[in-house]
Amino acid sequence: MSELAVITGGGRGIGAATTRRLAAEGYRLIITYNTDSQSAENVIAEIREQGCDCVAAKVNCGNAAEVMVLADHPWIKEGVDALVLNHATYERSRASELTAEQLARTMSVNFTGSFLVWEALNPHLTDDARIVVIGSQMGLKGTPTGADYSASKGALHAWARSLALDVAERGQRVNVVAPGTIDTDLVAGDSPEKRRTREDDIPMGRLGSPEEVAGVISFLLSPDSTYMTGSVVHVNGGLYRP
Repeated sequence: MSELAVITGGGRGIGAATTRRLAAEGYRLIITYNTDSQSAENVIAEIREQGCDCVAAKVNCGNAAEVMVLADHPWIKEGVDALVLNHATYERSRASELTAEQLARTMSVNFTGSFLVWEALNPHLTDDARIVVIGSQMGLKGTPTGADYSASKGALHAWARSLALDVAERGQRVNVVAPGTIDTDLVAGDSPEKRRTREDDIPMGRLGSPEEVAGVISFLLSPDSTYMTGSVVHVNGGLYRP
């Protein structure tokens, strides 16, 4: 039986690119979505045509009850080989205007939601399970217009690296991918001038593609990265160099 990968937020952007990539590599897939059912269904239909076993589940990752329903899926009870924590929410506001309510909403999905998914699936992770957490360069350097997002991703980085130390003796690996500016829905509303400004800030002179991030995720799930755990891999065209 082929390995099982679970991808949260697997219907759009980096998640969809990762779904397609892992489908091509022969994984069985469970992807989650919260609000955009159409995108998830489109991705599922596409990869099923290629012969991939794949299902989509509506899950608000910040809701413990919904996450536990996901954990009851019969495929998951057979064992999860790969877990990609990709779901996220982003409310744009300046750091000085951030409210406690907004911070709580973002943290509940981006940080606590990732913990909840891992906690629910942990009993079903195989001995050599690979976990990839999708962080962000903003979780390292901050941003004036998304303090809640930066805080949630920074917490996610720290938790993932701590988890990697904890589960290493089991043979499980946990790594973080920290994308820079990627050409997804997050920047789709940019004016041509704003896009040029973004590109000018990047040493490589362009935005990254979801497929380029998916390639790094694939590597971290593969046998080629068996001596990597607790790493934060930057995929940003040179924009941020820690």
